Amino acid sequence: MGQPRRVWSTRMAPTEHSPTAMKEEPVNQENVQLGSGLNGYASHPRGSGPFPAVIVLMEAYGITGHIKGVCQRLAKAGFMAVAPDIFHGDVLAYTDMDAVMTKLPTLKDDVMLKEIGMTLDWLAAQTKVEKHAIGIIGFCMGGRLAFLGNCRFPDRFKAAVCFYGGGIAAEGETDRFGRTPPIHLAAHMKAPIYLGYGADDQGIPPAEHARITDKLSSLKKRYNLAVYPDAGHAFLCEERANYAPGPAKRAWTEALDFLHANLETH
Repeated sequence: MGQPRRVWSTRMAPTEHSPTAMKEEPVNQENVQLGSGLNGYASHPRGSGPFPAVIVLMEAYGITGHIKGVCQRLAKAGFMAVAPDIFHGDVLAYTDMDAVMTKLPTLKDDVMLKEIGMTLDWLAAQTKVEKHAIGIIGFCMGGRLAFLGNCRFPDRFKAAVCFYGGGIAAEGETDRFGRTPPIHLAAHMKAPIYLGYGADDQGIPPAEHARITDKLSSLKKRYNLAVYPDAGHAFLCEERANYAPGPAKRAWTEALDFLHANLETH
């Protein structure tokens, strides 16, 4: 993939019912090169900063409008937000589950962790970023990866948010995609973590919530686990049928409060 074209904008155009539909504040958006062979999408507030930063990890569909909207929302809240393109240009349709199921088994945790490390290095080189105030947030596939990243980079993250990350504490040695559940690495975690789930998510049952809380509590880790009634899987994604405006609003408020509390630089 060649050098991406920079795209600058001062505003976004969310849909009427989007969770990103909030008071317009000026933010910058750009396509960025995070390292050799890795591009991404970034959004940040106007001004020189330095700003706390958040790495945004995608669902299993690529850098969609939803993921760009998450970055813009975080920028409006005062963060530098960057989403590494771990699909390397591929964007899958939400309705194409065959493509998703074909794609997921090809993804390797070590490769994606390397790309998270490249994104951390890119952030460390940005003059607008507060180097000691970096968090990570992920959704679905990215939620699991955010948990894993918080374990593998314990000295570089100060907060982690995982929304409906499946397979974090799956039963057995591997999940249905052959991946090792990252819960076994939780002892390495230093940063506090927030985990959010829809109460009606059929793919992540209460038993998995219990395994996560049991492990994190036994390790004396600092965590919040929230379950949102009247919400299923992907309830935060305004581009998908499962979008639940009420629970999404509550979840965004709580997640942003968590990030502000743990990435406060003053």
